[in-house]
Parts: sequence; C-alpha cells; structure tokens
Amino acid sequence: MNTLNLSALPRETRDTLFLLAVVAWVVGMQVGQIPVWCTALAAGVLVWRTTLVLRGLPLPGWPWRLGLLTIAMAATWATHGTLLGQDAGVTLVVVLLALKTLEMRARRDAFVVFFLAFFTLLTHFFQSQSLLTAAGILIALLGLLTALVNAHMPVGRPPLAQAARIACGMALMGAPIMLVLFLLFPRMAPLWGVPSEDRGRSGLSSTMRVGQIAELVLDDTIALRVRFEGRPPPQGELYFRGPVLSHFDGIEWRPTRSEFPTRLALNSELVVSGEPIRYEVTMEPHRRPWLFVLEAASQAPEVPGTNVRMTSELQWLTDRPMSSLVRYTAVSHTTFRHGPLTPAVALQDHVSLPPGYNPRTMVLAQQLRREHGPGPDASPRIINAVMDRLRTGGYTYTLEPGQYGQHTADEFWFDRRQGFCEHIASSFVILMRALDIPARIVTGYQGGELNGVDGYWTVRQRDAHAWAEVWLQGQGWVRVDPTSAVSPGRIGSLQRLNAPEGALAGAIRNLNPTMVAQLRAAWEAANNRWNQWVLNYTEGRQLDLLKNLGFPSPSWTDLAYVLIGVIVFVSLLGAAWTLWERQQHDPWLRLLQRARTRLQALGLDSADHTPPRELAHRVQQRWGRSEAAQRIAQWLLQLEAQRYSRPGAPDTPTLAALQREFRQLAWPRKDPL
Repeated sequence: MNTLNLSALPRETRDTLFLLAVVAWVVGMQVGQIPVWCTALAAGVLVWRTTLVLRGLPLPGWPWRLGLLTIAMAATWATHGTLLGQDAGVTLVVVLLALKTLEMRARRDAFVVFFLAFFTLLTHFFQSQSLLTAAGILIALLGLLTALVNAHMPVGRPPLAQAARIACGMALMGAPIMLVLFLLFPRMAPLWGVPSEDRGRSGLSSTMRVGQIAELVLDDTIALRVRFEGRPPPQGELYFRGPVLSHFDGIEWRPTRSEFPTRLALNSELVVSGEPIRYEVTMEPHRRPWLFVLEAASQAPEVPGTNVRMTSELQWLTDRPMSSLVRYTAVSHTTFRHGPLTPAVALQDHVSLPPGYNPRTMVLAQQLRREHGPGPDASPRIINAVMDRLRTGGYTYTLEPGQYGQHTADEFWFDRRQGFCEHIASSFVILMRALDIPARIVTGYQGGELNGVDGYWTVRQRDAHAWAEVWLQGQGWVRVDPTSAVSPGRIGSLQRLNAPEGALAGAIRNLNPTMVAQLRAAWEAANNRWNQWVLNYTEGRQLDLLKNLGFPSPSWTDLAYVLIGVIVFVSLLGAAWTLWERQQHDPWLRLLQRARTRLQALGLDSADHTPPRELAHRVQQRWGRSEAAQRIAQWLLQLEAQRYSRPGAPDTPTLAALQREFRQLAWPRKDPL
C-alpha cells in the first residue's frame, strides 16, 4: 500500500496540500449549519483540487468555475429565497472559498484564499460562541497563520514546523494586545443573527401546535444556568415561567389577544409571601424577548442595559430579543397568589373554545358537572377528579405519542391515552374550559440538575415543560401540573425520559456511567466559566472594572481615557524593549563596529568582514610603532581573543573590560606620525 510522503513532494505541492487541509477544516466546522448541497459541493471541489495537485494536472478553465458559481448561486436562491442575509451569505462565502482554490496559481491567489478563510472563520460565531467552537477556530487560525508565514518564506524548502513555531509566536505576542482590547474596547451589540427555529425538538416557542409532532427529540443543550444564594428550593418547585398561552383555535395555542378594553383586562395582582429566594441566571441566547424567572418574581430582574417589564400573566419581557448570552439577578417567592379573587369579565377569554372540536371531551365535561354539581364551589372537586383520572386511567408520558388528528383532546382522553407534556396540558385545559373553569397553559422550564463541579443548576431544553393554571374563586390563578399525575418522575428528582442513544454513546455510558457523568459535569463547568468570563463580559462589567481601578462613577469617556493610556504605555514599553534589544544584540559586533567607525574617521578604511587581527595589522602599517598605534593594535588582538579563544582560557579579557579600555584609548591624528 502506497502512503503519501509529504517530505518527498515538491514544496509547491506540499504547501498547497497543507492549505487545502486548513480550508477543509474551516469548511468542515460549518457542516450542519449550511445546506447539504453546499457541503457536498465544497467537499467535491476540495477533493478535485487535491487530485489535481497530486497528479500535477492543470487547473480547470474559467468556464468550469463560472458554471459551478452559477449552480451555487441558483441553489442558494432555491434554498434561502435570496442571495442576501445571514444564512445565504454564509452559504455563498463557503462556496466562494472552495471555488477560489481552483484558481490558486500564484502567491497572490493564495493570499486571497487566506483572507477569505479568515472571514469565513468569523461566520462560525453566527451559530455558536461555545468553548468548543472557539477551540476549533483557534486551531484553524493557527493553521492559516502557519500557511501565511510559510508563503512569506519563498527561498528554499523551510519545514512547516518552523512556520508553525513562528505563527504560534506571533499569536502569543498578539495575545496581550487582544486581552487589553477585550477588556477595554467598548462593548457593542452582537453582529450575528437569528438561526431558524427547530420545530421538532424540545424547547420553547411562542405558540404550541398540539399533535403535529409524532416523535419528539429531546434537546440536551443548555437553556440556562442558575446559581442560588443559600439553600435552593426543592427540585419539584423549580418552575421557570415563560410564555402564557390562552388563545386556542382548535389546533394551535397562542398568547392571548383580549378583545376587552384595557380597563377591563386582567391585572396580575401578584401577592408574595414567605422567604425570598435570591439567585443569578445565565441564560443562553434564544432570540426572544423573554426572561425566565422562578415563579413568582414580584420585582424586575436586574438585566444590565435592558428595560424589563412584567405582563399581567407574570411573564417578564425585555425591550429587545435576547440574541446573546445574558446574566441577570432575580428575587422570587415560591409561595404567591395572583389574579383576581372574584369573577371578572376578562376571564371569559379563558373559557372560550372553538366550536366543532373535541365533542367527546364536551360530553365528559357534562358528566363531571352532573357528578360534582354546578357552581364555583365544585371546581376544586372537579379538578381533583380529573387528576385522579390521569393517575389511574392508564395514561402514559412518552416521547412517541404518534401524530394526533383534529380532535386532540378526544384522542388523548379516550383513544391513545399517551403523550408528552403538551398533549397532557392542552387536553386538561380544554376539559377545564368545557367545564366553564377558566384555564390557560403556561410554558417554561421545570426542574434541572445540580452540577457538582461549579455548584450551578443546569436547566436544559429537554426540561422545557407545559403546565396549566386554573382560576378559582377566592384563590385567583392556581398552578395545576397534570403531567405530575401521569408521570411523577417528570416533576422532581426522579428519572425522566431520555432520548435514545447511539450504539457508541450507549456503550461508553454502560462502560463507566460515573466517569461519563463526571466528565460531562467538568466540561459543562468549563463552558460555564467561558460563558461567565468571556461571552458575558458586558458593558456593566467593563464599568465595574473601572470602579476597581479607582473611578468612583465610571463612564465611556473614562473607559476611552484608560484605553488610550494603556495603548500609549504599551507603545512606550515596546519602544523601550526594542531599544534594549538593539543594545543587547551581539555587543561584541557592536564594539568592533565602533572601533571600525573610529578608524574610518581617521582615514583607515575597512570592509564589514575585516577581522580584528587584520585591522591591527593595518593600524601598525599606517601609524608605525607609536605608543597609541601599539595600544590600539593590542586592544584589537584582545578583542579577537575574547571572541575566539577557548572558553576559560587564562588572560582572556571580558567584554566589559574591553569596553572600558576602548573609552580610554588615545587615538592618533588623521595624518601619519
């Protein structure tokens, strides 16, 4: 079997293969974010270019490149419906990077590939700013710098290891500058955009379409991290409130759009009691103006640089979508009451149902009314009866409920008797409304797991949950979680549903589950540190840094002054280091040059390569055996001995002694004595 020996290849071939490998790494990091056809096209072009360079074949002509570019643009338009915007732009950049390698004939073309690849690296942050992404980009950056340094070494056949050492040295020298700019350069809004919503995975949306997903995939990515001050509440009480859905058209639940005048709309009327729970939330970007707080927060969460308001449904909203990592503090009370205590006109919004849907559920509601009697006093008994039905009626919580039809509540209560939290909460609320009990769906996150490495509670997208709120006279809105009746393990610390694992992941977990859990906790703790200290370095933290530096009331002007001062200080430091390095650069040669310059001023010319012994001979020829000439000649011979004599030889003068003696030499006149 023949193996490719890079050291035996011509330099141009070796350098081209290395650059193609780096470009493949840059493109490969985009797989999963770009269309499949784009990945296939870029991979095909890179394989084609590799084959051409290995076989020494000529590059394709412009008709090939123009045809591929036309195909790529047409496919981009067909996929995204435009050639502009974030997704279409990233797709075209990847295609152009791959196609540019097909016309890479000279160093000038290689430089275009270098800088196009640098630009492509930036686009990776559009989708992810995680620690793993940063590590991949760092590898690509060092690879591109190595290729760039190697391209500036045109003579000979320098090894790639040498170029890599120079590139790493350049990166290390630039690291302090990058650190200063990171700490002091004014924070600006993120440049990356909004990825499309994945409708087939667990998580939160502004709407809830029941029964349209036949199989749910648990999303294990992190939604938010929570650090409590003091003892955290029990896991079963960790309800992080999100969007509230009150309008139902038979298929989809949406936020309420009340037709009542503002003066008749429902108010929050929140009343809290008990000990406050203080905590800090680090929320991943979700591109919505939502803040998730533990039920219920009576005061606004402290989000730096953002206006926050609470709706009448206890949902906290910001004035802009959360498209970057955000950290905020909040205070909540798990014991609370909210909503009107007596009937209100606006409650009619929460008992309305579209006609023609779920007829069997309507019959069930009539039956329950007959059994428990009319009036608001019967509502608690009816709710308990429905919860008992869920506990004892053979209902199951599953990731694969199958696709529901038009009458989703009927199918759940009487036919399938299985579903995940959306099916259960929706069917419960529909039944409550059929009983003329005001009810609505609340979505958010429930539970989480404690990371023993850093002490943060980790809430994942798979913890997304839907529960119900019913209105009871004299109590207001009351949380009822029907999923807890079907599957108590979904609420609290018991075993929850897990997504099916692949063969490799299952084998590793079965081999040593404790080790896998510890490694995962350590990795997530490292990611959390990255989030806290890098991604969440906001304007507020910049100003806090100035406070620590002694500014009582820091402003952007102070930040600019500090940045300018640091730049001036670093520049002076660099100039001083350059001067010091110049003085330290081979002081023996510098001393010889001083002697040569002094002799040239006296009329004795010499070349730069003239050794001290030859200079001593010329001094004696020019000025004879005068005392001054003899001292100069003897000093030149001692200078040569200091450089070339055996180390540790006796009577060898030090360089410092020769420098002192040089200053004491008596130099002859320009004319011979």
